[in-house]
Amino acid sequence: MQSIGGFSLTGTVGINYGQIANNLPSPSQVVELLQASNLTNVRIYDANPEILIALRNTSVRIVVSLGNEYVATMSARPDKARQWVKKNVAAYIPAGTNITGVLVGNEIYTGNDTVLKQSLMGALKNIHSALVSLGLDNTVKVSTAHSYQVFGSSFPPSSGAFSDKSVAYMKQLLDFLNATHAPFLVNVYPYFAYKGDPSDVPLDYALFRPSSGVVDSKTNLHYDNLFYAQIDAAYSALAALGYGKVDVRVSETGWPSKGNNDEIGATPENAKTYNGNLLERLRKKEGTPLKPNVSVQAFIFALFNENLKPGPASERNYGLFKPDGTETYDLGLKGLKRIVSSLPPPPTVATGNSGNSSATTAITSPTAATPSVSPGDGTNSSSDSSSAKGMHSLVFISFYLQILALSSFISVLILEQ
Repeated sequence: MQSIGGFSLTGTVGINYGQIANNLPSPSQVVELLQASNLTNVRIYDANPEILIALRNTSVRIVVSLGNEYVATMSARPDKARQWVKKNVAAYIPAGTNITGVLVGNEIYTGNDTVLKQSLMGALKNIHSALVSLGLDNTVKVSTAHSYQVFGSSFPPSSGAFSDKSVAYMKQLLDFLNATHAPFLVNVYPYFAYKGDPSDVPLDYALFRPSSGVVDSKTNLHYDNLFYAQIDAAYSALAALGYGKVDVRVSETGWPSKGNNDEIGATPENAKTYNGNLLERLRKKEGTPLKPNVSVQAFIFALFNENLKPGPASERNYGLFKPDGTETYDLGLKGLKRIVSSLPPPPTVATGNSGNSSATTAITSPTAATPSVSPGDGTNSSSDSSSAKGMHSLVFISFYLQILALSSFISVLILEQ
């Protein structure tokens, strides 16, 4: 295995900090939450300056991202890539923000945009070259995150292989990762495998619970959980193309605590079981059956429930924490006392059906690749936590009473004149 400077975690646990919501705590409060919960590795889906400033002089290591919408420009314009790196990476490191990686794009090779796919390698190379020119390439690595759908086969794990559509792009990418000592990053969701085929994917196997597991008939390796099997399938796919020394890192994994009626398995109990068992495995620094001496490293999705994420209800319910800073379910993380910040404007009263989003049958990986959405950019969501709603109401009532008191005081002054 190669030694990786950037993207290597302090410990083995990372967290994805998405911002597609209008009710999240301020970045400074999020830093307090991360430190209270001993979460010292964070990935964000942009390069939000407020977050990067808030993380100065802390123990938190951070991976920043360049959104898909910028990839074509960065590929065509090396000067723009250098400008982006100077502004969003180099400017913060001397001031004490520990940036360890840049993710360029998200799940590009499983999309339908041919121009975007053809632009990715140019963007990766130009961002890397900018880091080299600034003397940052040894500590800040460049990669891109993939949907698990880049693989055409993953069972048994030893038969892992890239799909016909993605394999055409992979050799050039893997050449780059191998040459720059950067990892191959993939989003791994046993939840989707279970949801898509609950009759053939045992829930216990997907949740790390005791089960008979699976034996790979080619290698005779035994797998007691689906997560490790999926990671080893990725290693097998890389090895089949001649890149067995490139490390695999999990850029996203998680389990939703709530979903639409057709989203089987999306419950608080299953989410607590999956993420709790995952944390236990990661903290033990276990390897997979195929790579027993290489500790699995993974970024859990996600830090918060994000109330403005589009798609089925599950998309808005992956968070380990509610927007008020308390745990969605008990994982033994300290969290914060209930907090209220970044409040949206007072909500309007919606009419019509306030139930879950319409069902969808597509099995797609959750993503937060788009920039953070301001309160005015989304619609009211019925998926806010009840505790956050209650706190919002109390703040509004308190504000209203203060206005009434001030009005009465002014009226008295006028009468006395």
